[in-house]
Amino acid sequence: MGVFTRSRAARILGGIALVGAGALVLAGCSGSSSPESSGSADAGFEFPIDCNAAEPAAYTPTYNSTSTGPGTDLTYKIGTALPVTGNLAFLGPPEIAGTEYAASEVNAAAKGVTVDLFQGDSGDTDNKAYETEIPRLLGEGATAIIGAASSGTSLQFIDQVIAANAIQFSPANTSAAFTGYKDNGLYWRTAPSDVLQGEVLGNQIAADGNETLGMIVLNDSYGTGLACFTKKSFEAAGGSVVAASLYNTGDTNFSAQVEDVLAAKPDAIALITFEEVKTIIPELKGADFPADKMYFVDGNLSNFGDEFDPGTLTGAKGTYPAVDPAKISTFRDALQAFNTAQGNAELTDFTYAPESYDAVILLALAALEAGSTAGPDVAAHLQQVSGGSGDGKKCTSYAECADIIISGAVADYDGVSGPITFNDVGDPTEATIGIFQYGDDNNYKFLTIG
Repeated sequence: MGVFTRSRAARILGGIALVGAGALVLAGCSGSSSPESSGSADAGFEFPIDCNAAEPAAYTPTYNSTSTGPGTDLTYKIGTALPVTGNLAFLGPPEIAGTEYAASEVNAAAKGVTVDLFQGDSGDTDNKAYETEIPRLLGEGATAIIGAASSGTSLQFIDQVIAANAIQFSPANTSAAFTGYKDNGLYWRTAPSDVLQGEVLGNQIAADGNETLGMIVLNDSYGTGLACFTKKSFEAAGGSVVAASLYNTGDTNFSAQVEDVLAAKPDAIALITFEEVKTIIPELKGADFPADKMYFVDGNLSNFGDEFDPGTLTGAKGTYPAVDPAKISTFRDALQAFNTAQGNAELTDFTYAPESYDAVILLALAALEAGSTAGPDVAAHLQQVSGGSGDGKKCTSYAECADIIISGAVADYDGVSGPITFNDVGDPTEATIGIFQYGDDNNYKFLTIG
């Protein structure tokens, strides 16, 4: 799909650059209103989402720090609210492993910061595990919480974390709602906004020769936002969205949505869902909709394997923020070895593991530079340690970056998920988006970075 230049991305994101192309995104679930149906194109289709509301709002936080840094003997209590249960539970193992591995490396370095990491479950907006987990994590003294994976779930507790003057740092939230959220500078993420994902996904669908598009969409800030940005991109490429049907978190029957979208006879269907896709796929296949015209996103791109008959998904494509696997194979091997050494099952998916790892490293480096683990103090240094100030010395590990900070210089951490480089609202300004394709075994493989 090509490379999006900084100037082009700036028009879309107010300064966020996209490096590479192809996409997959991840985010959340919320809302309990009844989903709307689209009707067919022949019936006078109207897109059922207010896309003006999906555009990121303008907000510039003020960062205040009274710390003097660098630290010398800090204990940093970091909690996680990642999906152990709920409709993104398949993302829990790689994300949790990523945080544990990063904490072990920070602690092994013994350079100013010891991370006291304790895990929690975000759940989703249906089981609401976060309602008890967030108070528990904050009660145990966490001044930073990593999570949630789901944007909709994060939006359920972000105000509670901010009120506690703690940082919320997500490795997987992609909703554009966070870009302009009034968070007092306390919300950060290593995953790129859905504005980028939608740009790439829509272009990929059009590039594959599809002229009309239907969508089945999770009715929350993630699903509706990604649908809007995909629609905008697809239509800009000359395509037409002819159907879109919404469903809510907790729904278990999607026959009405499938029938509604198929009635418009689209060339392709974008499945902007979470694990509900496991129920939707058989219905689409039962209606003889071709697999190679289905498009997945990071919320549902999973290695399904023998959950379906061989060949069920052959040719289907999906997207998510990723780097070329050849460039990240060393990290994956090390993470797998670490994870199994802890007595855990082998990882079968690595989605958002790099972003989770980088979240812990960046928090530790910002705390070291600040000489404090207080939320506002760490937040005031996160942009600088990511390279956002533009005058730091490149480094690629906690130990290497810590030595730079301890020497009195500025460190610029380039992570395993990419250069990162935060802007002043806590969004990464550089992201690589990968395109993946399913084989006969119903597992996906890397296809291209544009």
